[in-house]
Amino acid sequence: MTRTENLNIVEVMPITSPKKLKDLMPVSESLIETVLNARNDIKSILEGEDSRLLMIVGPCSIHDPQAAIEYAERLKKLADEVSETVLVVMRVYFEKPRTTVGWKGLINDPELDGSHKINKGIELARRLLLDINALGLPCATETLDPITPQYLADLISWSAIGARTTESQTHREMASGLSMPVGFKNGTDGGLSVAINAMKSALQPHHFLGINNEGLSSAIQTSGNRNVHLVLRGGNNGPNYDAVSIHKAAESLASEGLPETIMIDCNHANSGKDPSRQELVFRDAIHQINNGDNSIMGIMIESNINGGNQPI
Repeated sequence: MTRTENLNIVEVMPITSPKKLKDLMPVSESLIETVLNARNDIKSILEGEDSRLLMIVGPCSIHDPQAAIEYAERLKKLADEVSETVLVVMRVYFEKPRTTVGWKGLINDPELDGSHKINKGIELARRLLLDINALGLPCATETLDPITPQYLADLISWSAIGARTTESQTHREMASGLSMPVGFKNGTDGGLSVAINAMKSALQPHHFLGINNEGLSSAIQTSGNRNVHLVLRGGNNGPNYDAVSIHKAAESLASEGLPETIMIDCNHANSGKDPSRQELVFRDAIHQINNGDNSIMGIMIESNINGGNQPI
């Protein structure tokens, strides 16, 4: 190391390679079927071949794996009850994008104390995904760090690119190579152009730097991801789940030659950051669907066993 590099780096700690972690926590054939079946069902919903509604439901983020399992067991019962009309996928978010600083999620700081034991965090995340999928309940997540998919993506049936990262070239490239359907959220300003451009980018092949299954730096070539869609989460100027906003979004997608497939995020700016208002957004979305709107293919709801902020 020369005097011109790593001047602000305190420590560099190697982590387990994706292959070693997968060898330690392998996927069974039944779990593979759970993931593949859910991915195929979501693709069919996006293509209009499956009339069911896709529902992404679960906690804002995971901080207590045991509580997440209890939640998953309850959600699985509901998922089975509504399976003929709704495809339920559990929201299992391990990474939190921060506007400035704060707790970055279970992978980054699994002990919630600033110790940042990332190796442990990745292991906990994979174990939890294995356990939830073992219930027959598919999992969704937000893909934030471009390295984590090598450790977890084989257990994910749907992924989101968040409002803060949709404009990022790195995340568009990553999405083009992900093996599951991907929803791009509109920007925090409420505008659609960033998400639409991201969808157009992710559809195309890309070349970029990443890591392989052995954890080695590699040149990655993708084929493009055909299963992308728009997620409306509102913006700084207010919500965008109403019928007029949905119609405008569908027109914008069509004008760019993109499928008119839209998921409504019931929280964030669509609820005014008030989780209790999610029911109003949900009911409005269902009303639009019942009135013949064919562009709304999914709804996202944040929920947990206990309401409010969870103590960490």
